[in-house]
Amino acid sequence: MHAGKRLRTELIVWLTTVTPEGRPQSTPVWFHWDGVVFHVYSQRDKPKLRNISSNPPVSLHLEGGEEGSDVVTFEGRAEIATNAPPATSSPEYIKKYRRLIEGFGWTAESFADDYSVPLRITPSRARIWRD
Repeated sequence: MHAGKRLRTELIVWLTTVTPEGRPQSTPVWFHWDGVVFHVYSQRDKPKLRNISSNPPVSLHLEGGEEGSDVVTFEGRAEIATNAPPATSSPEYIKKYRRLIEGFGWTAESFADDYSVPLRITPSRARIWRD
């Protein structure tokens, strides 16, 4: 399935949260899709964490292709997964982002220290459209 391949290989998904005032806020994030939920790691004290705490419904979308002809979006519910292991415990995540982690001067451990807040996003609806 084309969407499944994109979810395994694309590096960025746009996460849209909603502020307590009701304004949408979109942020590009690194992610791992395990076939059921999205795993994202955040730095502490980021607006998306406050938004999720007060309003857990979110949307996610991959880039739409050059002319918007390859759309993959999800709606779902996000949670701050305080009991989830750090990024270093996800070999798939580290393998996917190793080049970028090293390129930014991190080790897997220092990345996990900087991005220490695990998020789990459970989709409830998907929209996939390909021209």
